[in-house]
Amino acid sequence: MAPTISGLIASAESGDRAASDALFVALYAELHELARRQLARGPGATLGTTTLLHEAYLNISQREGPRFPDPARFMGYAAKVMRGLIIDYARRRQALKRGGGFEITTLAEEVAGTAEDAVRLERIGGALDELARADPALAELVDLKFFAGLSLIEIGTLRGVSERTVQRQWERARTYLYGAIREPV
Repeated sequence: MAPTISGLIASAESGDRAASDALFVALYAELHELARRQLARGPGATLGTTTLLHEAYLNISQREGPRFPDPARFMGYAAKVMRGLIIDYARRRQALKRGGGFEITTLAEEVAGTAEDAVRLERIGGALDELARADPALAELVDLKFFAGLSLIEIGTLRGVSERTVQRQWERARTYLYGAIREPV
């Protein structure tokens, strides 16, 4: 009998490297879709879905101590790792555009728009980090909804609460993030 996702998570947490690899393989299709959604939401057109997924796997496999009591927590964590990788990628691209790569180019409108997207993405990442310190459950909800692309019904099912409860939490998270990322007047 093949091990369950929960069983693989438990074995991976106890340090079983083979279970970690099996978990990645078992969730590869879901993680690939998660990476595709992540890239569709922001700058990073030159960053490929498979590259993001494999970078996230390397990042997760090198960390010690994260605990995943259920698949939803694992997917939320994976979404957070991918979000961080995309923000880091956007930062590196902006650094290169500002002279880090010593290339002389002209500034096209499309590049300027990308710079704004990168700044906005970085601002969202910072706001989510603040939210995670203030209310970790709300930050995880944002990762599951916005970055993992799960519906409110799916999140409610994963958390064992009603869709209406998740809707209220989503509104609280959105209000917090809106206040944190809006441009000062």
